[in-house]
Amino acid sequence: MVSDSRDFADFAKITLDLKLLKEAAADLRFLLNRGYPRAAGLTLVGNRYNLDRIGRQVLQRGVFASEQAGRRRAKLTSLGNLLGQDLGVDGHNVLITLECACRGLPLVAADDGFIRDVAEISRAYRASADTDWVLNLVGRYLSRFPIGAVTIFFDAPMSRSGELAQHTQEIWAAAGVAVTARAVPVPERQLLVFPGPVATSDTHLIDACPVLLDLAGEIIRRQWTDYPHLIVLG
Repeated sequence: MVSDSRDFADFAKITLDLKLLKEAAADLRFLLNRGYPRAAGLTLVGNRYNLDRIGRQVLQRGVFASEQAGRRRAKLTSLGNLLGQDLGVDGHNVLITLECACRGLPLVAADDGFIRDVAEISRAYRASADTDWVLNLVGRYLSRFPIGAVTIFFDAPMSRSGELAQHTQEIWAAAGVAVTARAVPVPERQLLVFPGPVATSDTHLIDACPVLLDLAGEIIRRQWTDYPHLIVLG
């Protein structure tokens, strides 16, 4: 599956002032810890430090009130702990983060323990040659652990999601994973009621589901042990 990947191109040229971002993150965290509204806090801090769109996105995706971040971290598990358990996967969420890593784009290690991309290309996402590489990487990784069945849900309104689901199922099954891949109108609805751990970095799902796996983050930490474009704000 190969298609246009220009949506990633501009982000490969991003340079960020990490010292400035850490100072801004500390200010935003201070406000959030004292109950300041999130949107207002992001605007205030973004303006105070004259952050561009990507800098503000880093804060949006990476900084949370300490209590909220702690609750989320408490739900996190690893693939090695899922002996025999079925796993639900937020397809585009996991895939896009790993493709960003594959292309050396900025990622943020968030306060809540999850690694997130900051490229804002979800709705513009198109499969590319990197997609096959990532799907094979994930399939091999999943096959190393004695987990149960894996069900991955892709966002049907996104381009060629049905084809992507079929392609994913073929690659992961060939790797020895018991997998079902589906393109559905709203993956969140399926994952909210999934009877097992959920792999995602989506904050709504994280707050609603009892057991979480940062599958993309776990793979990134193992595949790229010293990822040079990982922004750590803490």
